[in-house]
Amino acid sequence: MPVKIDREYRSLVSFQAQENEPYTVRGYASTFEPYVLLRYDGVDYKERIEPTAFDEADMSDVIFQYNHEGRVFARQSNGTLNLGVDGHGLAIQADLSTTAGSRDLYEDIRTGLINKMSFAFSVDSDHYDSETHTRIIDRIAKVYDVSAVSIPANPGTDISARNYFDGVIEAEKAERLEREAREAKKAEIRKLLEKEEL
Repeated sequence: MPVKIDREYRSLVSFQAQENEPYTVRGYASTFEPYVLLRYDGVDYKERIEPTAFDEADMSDVIFQYNHEGRVFARQSNGTLNLGVDGHGLAIQADLSTTAGSRDLYEDIRTGLINKMSFAFSVDSDHYDSETHTRIIDRIAKVYDVSAVSIPANPGTDISARNYFDGVIEAEKAERLEREAREAKKAEIRKLLEKEEL
C-alpha cells in the first residue's frame, strides 16, 4: 500500500456483520479511548482522539475499502456507507449487498476471517502531553476512507506514528540527559563544598 505523507492510518477496533440485516456491517472506525501507538525504551507513547475532533472534519464522500486500496465496496455519495460520531467514536454502517465483490467481503467479515477496521485521515490540530506521553488529536481535517483490514497494524500506522514520535522521543531524551547532567553537576558541587568544610 503506498503511504501518503499527509494521511495517517489507524487500525484499532473490530466490527461485525449484522445477522439480522443481510449484507450490513457495523462498527467503529475510531474510538475516543487512548491507545498505545509506539513502545520505545520502556515508554508507551499513546494517542487519543478528542470527542470533538470530528466536529469540523471533511467527511463529504468517505469510501469503504479493503486494506485502504483498490476497489470501493461502499461510499457515502451513493448511500451505501453511513458515518456518525457518538460518545464512543466514529461509527460506521456499510451496505455490502450491491456487488458480488462486496457480498464476498461481507461473507469474510461474517465468518470472522476479517474482523478489524482502520481509517485514513489527516490532522488539522494536535498537541502533546509530555507527562502521559500522549499525542492528543484536537481536530481532524479529513476522513478519506474506512477499511476492513486483514492485519490490524499496517505500514501507514507505523510510519505516521514513528514520524510524529521521532521528534518527541529525541526532545524527551535530550531533556532527560540535560536533567541528568544538571543533577551530576549539583552532586559534584556538593562534594566540593563538603571537602571545603572539612
